[in-house]
Amino acid sequence: MAPTRHICMIAAENDVIPGAKVGGIGDVVRDIPRALADSHTLITVIIPAYGAFHELPDAKLITVYSTRYRGSSQRIELYEVAAGRDANVQYLVLHHPLFAAGGKGAVYCDDDNNQPFATDANKFALFSVAALDAIASDSIDPVDVLHLHDWHAALALPLIQFDDTFKSLRGIRTVFSIHNLALQGIRPFAEHSSSLQAWFPHLHYDPALLADPRWAHCVNPVVAAINLADKVHTVSPTYAKEVLHANDPARGFHGGEGLEQALANAAAAGKLVGIINGIEYPASKASGAASEEPLNWSAFAQHISDDMLNAMARSNSLRAVDYITHQRMLSAARKPRPKHILTSVGRLTDQKMAILLHPIEDGKTALDAILLSLAGRGLLMLMGSGDEKLELQCQTIAAQHSHFLFINHYSAPLSELLFASGDIFLMPSSFEPCGISQMIAMKHGQPCLAHAVGGLTDTIQNDVDGFLFEADSLTGQAMALIQRVDEVLSLREVEPMAFKRIAKSAAKQRFNWGDSASRYKTELYS
Repeated sequence: MAPTRHICMIAAENDVIPGAKVGGIGDVVRDIPRALADSHTLITVIIPAYGAFHELPDAKLITVYSTRYRGSSQRIELYEVAAGRDANVQYLVLHHPLFAAGGKGAVYCDDDNNQPFATDANKFALFSVAALDAIASDSIDPVDVLHLHDWHAALALPLIQFDDTFKSLRGIRTVFSIHNLALQGIRPFAEHSSSLQAWFPHLHYDPALLADPRWAHCVNPVVAAINLADKVHTVSPTYAKEVLHANDPARGFHGGEGLEQALANAAAAGKLVGIINGIEYPASKASGAASEEPLNWSAFAQHISDDMLNAMARSNSLRAVDYITHQRMLSAARKPRPKHILTSVGRLTDQKMAILLHPIEDGKTALDAILLSLAGRGLLMLMGSGDEKLELQCQTIAAQHSHFLFINHYSAPLSELLFASGDIFLMPSSFEPCGISQMIAMKHGQPCLAHAVGGLTDTIQNDVDGFLFEADSLTGQAMALIQRVDEVLSLREVEPMAFKRIAKSAAKQRFNWGDSASRYKTELYS
């Protein structure tokens, strides 16, 4: 029997397609369609081809059509990829030369601070209108629900509302998901090559529904989507509450990022919903039992040393940070296992690192203080890359502490090894809309020590399956983190059975996509 309901998702990323993931949104768009699809429900996912994905070996051209953009007709090619990979899920990519503005296969572009988002806004404006044209034509099955992810797809909503080309789509139910409210794609209404007027000179709209609340001369795609969508979705219940309040830099609080009034209006209208993300669990973990086998420390250390050697071999230049990590792990492989192995995996951004690198006294950071407490007791392993200033700061600290291993690149196999092998996972994010790393670590029986914000609060129970800290200022948060690390290390040393009970409880927790999908169907799509 053919599906009777069609849900179409438009997003910038999709990890089903190799190379089409940059952040957590790629994980969500990979996993939730499979959880939603059934004999009654067809899911279609559309992303840009970025000049590369339409050339995949299995890519099949479906159709070629025209889209109106910048006052002229643009040729768009629609391809299906990964056909048959997942039952009742269709994966599509749109090809146009503009989608490769950052280079072949590059998902995002880096513009300078004088014109933030300009290049990406150009290509995602075209992507939004091109996706709507595909939906409005006979290129894909009639759509019942249109689900838009983050600012990259948000302009589809004002186009449906104000462009008569898409009048036929106005009866479709629309959902807007916020994955990262800190990125909003703000651009001028007019008088710039990257502006709403430049993209759609024919569009007559109500600026009150589209304008950024801080800069009235600018269009804010996220505000537009919040105002116009039937449902607005955040990726955890606690974050749905946090975004109703203004940011407070003095206490390190990230709330509505300037959009709190629009979000409060959505909440008052009953259309703001917080649903936690999920992760996938292999059948071997179905019982939720953590592995009781002791870590083969020598093999673990050798694996990391080999990974660092391979990373250095691939690089055009030898970096001191890579050499130091390689040599330390090579030496560690010949020594006994450290008493405590602390791990952390994530992008090096202010969101992830502000608390950990906050100065406490004499120029020393919270990370320095944690390492001082850990000296002679254990090892901290941090994997991450991102902001160059934060990378340099971590490199400097790593040079000063032999028990701090800074892996300054990303390796999927190595990150999985850290998730599976550590004793305590650190996640002191300043804010966290949902978070997936804590779920992955918990799946492996590694309890998390995390800041009590957003999705971390929704997934970790303090002193039950993990450890939380909080305070009302950035300095207070840094001090609370230092104290909590010392408390947890002491717990492992003095009351090892109590710590094991918490680790086992972490392994038993389940954040299944199936549960989230059920809520999508009843709270977002109905």
